[in-house]
Amino acid sequence: MLSLNKIFNKLVKRNKTNGSSRQSVPEPIIVPRSEHSISRKQISQQALKVLYTLKEAGFDAYLVGGCVRDLLLGHEPKDFDVATNALPEQVHKLFKRSRLIGRRFKLVHVGFGRDVIEVATFRAPPEASNHVDKQGRIVQDNVYGTLEQDAWRRDFTINALYYNIRDFSIIDYTGGIKDLNAGLIRLIGDVETRYREDPVRMLRACRFLAKLGLKLEAETESGMFAWATLIKDIPPARLFDETLKLYMSGYAAVAHELVCHYGLFDHLYPQTAALLHQEKDAYPRTMLMKALENTDKRIEAGKPITPAFLFAALLWEPVRQEMMLLMEKGMPDIPAMQRAASEVVSQQIQRVSIPKRYSLVTRDIWTLQPRLIKRQGKRAFRTLTHPKFRAAYDFLALRSDAGEPLDEIVDWWTAFQEKPSTEQQSMVADLGKVTGRPKPKRRRRRRKPASEAQQDSH
Repeated sequence: MLSLNKIFNKLVKRNKTNGSSRQSVPEPIIVPRSEHSISRKQISQQALKVLYTLKEAGFDAYLVGGCVRDLLLGHEPKDFDVATNALPEQVHKLFKRSRLIGRRFKLVHVGFGRDVIEVATFRAPPEASNHVDKQGRIVQDNVYGTLEQDAWRRDFTINALYYNIRDFSIIDYTGGIKDLNAGLIRLIGDVETRYREDPVRMLRACRFLAKLGLKLEAETESGMFAWATLIKDIPPARLFDETLKLYMSGYAAVAHELVCHYGLFDHLYPQTAALLHQEKDAYPRTMLMKALENTDKRIEAGKPITPAFLFAALLWEPVRQEMMLLMEKGMPDIPAMQRAASEVVSQQIQRVSIPKRYSLVTRDIWTLQPRLIKRQGKRAFRTLTHPKFRAAYDFLALRSDAGEPLDEIVDWWTAFQEKPSTEQQSMVADLGKVTGRPKPKRRRRRRKPASEAQQDSH
């Protein structure tokens, strides 16, 4: 994959001779431009502009993290991030279209139309007394440092590689190049400490595994089994962002299998996880996996996707089960669906938040399901004109593909959408005949004799 192992091995031998350990290496591996494959042609013009602006202002500037990793692996980076010794306020002054963001750690977002380049100041290790809580989680991270400190503060070795705009070299303090060659994802530093500092690193590991096809280094992997429960300490809003990264980046099906394997899904979506563990019924897992595979296919084909549909699939089984329980108690289907949706969502947002702009659409997808199944008279036309009809129809088709006996209904709606209005009216009129559904008869109320009425009054 890369031809840089010899460079790393030479450095390790030199430091062993000097009695130095890996994490006390005084100098990094510096890979000159002639010995790596990254070209400025592969870097976005916006990122180059940020790098050169910082350089011309007298600051150090590096591409860092996933973009350097992906370029070395032959992938096209999704984002380009920049690290610098300039303070956030200094970066903000250099770029008119920029804004300061972040509380735990200040960042600068430099805007170029729809594109954003994220610029971060080098970080130093947190001070335990002020910046880490009792569980070891970092709660305050505005501690600025040097390039070397920044490298050792990053999560995985393969994300701690720096591309220097001054001479186009790659700088590696932590052995990321060696791990890339070995196909390993390795945490930097003590595994338990790093997971306690930020449990989201476990979700990031799953995402990198799914995306890059690498494997976890042994200690990094064992720590995920041991401390998966720490994910419950992360604020729901942040876990919402991580959910989107996991499931909406083109490899949702693989990522889901991984978060389940390492016990993380149990703490993200506990209602769904409890039902997935019931091996007697394969439908819940089949339904969810088909939804995730469909999401991956749409991303690959360049089609739009929405988080609302994803959440509809992730939480469908608990909603469906709760709806059936309510119907068994005598509640009609649509009110039962509405009640079930409210109860499931209210519990879920305690773990992973779902903004209303998505949860409202998710509820529409669910509550349209009984109406799609009924297809009653004028309601069919009203359902067809509902703003979320298409999403609800796609969800109905997904349920059918997963094994629910809905093929005939899905076929009916497929044809109904394509017919002119006159034929649509015929389809609705003929629906009772085709399905054998009798028209309800009005019952005449029998007037009671006076004697019976008097008895009832007592």
